[in-house]
Amino acid sequence: MKLAIAQLNLVVGDIGGNTAQLLAAAHAAQAAGASLLLTPEMSICGYPAEDLVLRADFCAACEAALNRIVEDAPPELALIVGYPERSDGCLYNAVALVRGGKVEAVYRKHHLPNHSVFDEQRVFDSANRPCVFACGGIRFGLNICGDIWEPGPAKWAKEVGAEWLLVPNASPFHLNKQRERYAVARSRQTESAIPIVYANLVGGQDELVFDGASFVMDAEGEVAVQLPCWQA
Repeated sequence: MKLAIAQLNLVVGDIGGNTAQLLAAAHAAQAAGASLLLTPEMSICGYPAEDLVLRADFCAACEAALNRIVEDAPPELALIVGYPERSDGCLYNAVALVRGGKVEAVYRKHHLPNHSVFDEQRVFDSANRPCVFACGGIRFGLNICGDIWEPGPAKWAKEVGAEWLLVPNASPFHLNKQRERYAVARSRQTESAIPIVYANLVGGQDELVFDGASFVMDAEGEVAVQLPCWQA
C-alpha cells in the first residue's frame, strides 16, 4: 500500500480555506495511488487555535467542515484530519479517521502540553483510549503530537495491535528541533518497536513558526523518508 503525508500551510481560523486544502490533498493522494493520507494536528481549524475552540460556533463550524470532508473526500481513501471535538461536555484535541463516506473512528489526545508556548490543558480535556484501525493489511495506531513526547500512548497503541504509528503534529521550530524530534521518536520505539509516520505543519501563526520536516522512521530507528523543511 501507499501512504501519503500532507505537509500543509494551514491558517488558524480559516476553516474554509483549510478544508479546501485538505480535500485537494486527499484527491491528489488518491490520484497518486495512496490508500492512506495523514495530515497535521488540528488541520481543519489550524494550530494553535487558543480560545477560539472555547466558542461553540467555532467548534460547530469545524464539525460542519468535517462533514463536508466526509462527503467530498474520495471514499476509498483513509484520511486522518484533526479538529476540536465536543463530546459529552468535554472538549478534545482530536483526529478523525474518514473513510467510505463516514467518520470511522476518532482518537483524542492524551498528553496535553502546558509549557513554553503551549497551554492546551487550559482549553482541552485529556483522553486515554487508544485507537487502532486497519488499512491495506496493516494495523495503524494514532498518537497526536505531545503524545509521543511522553511515555504511554505509543505503548498503548502497540498493546492493542498497532503495527505502525501515525502522529499528526503541530510542532513549532527552534534551533535543533529536528534532532529533538528524532530523539523522542526513537525513545518511543524503545516502548513500541514500530515504524512512526510524523506529519507536521509549515508556515507561521503569530510568533510561532512551523518548519514541516515531516518524516518516516523505521522500526530500527532510522529515518526512511524525510520531507523538506519550510515547504508545503
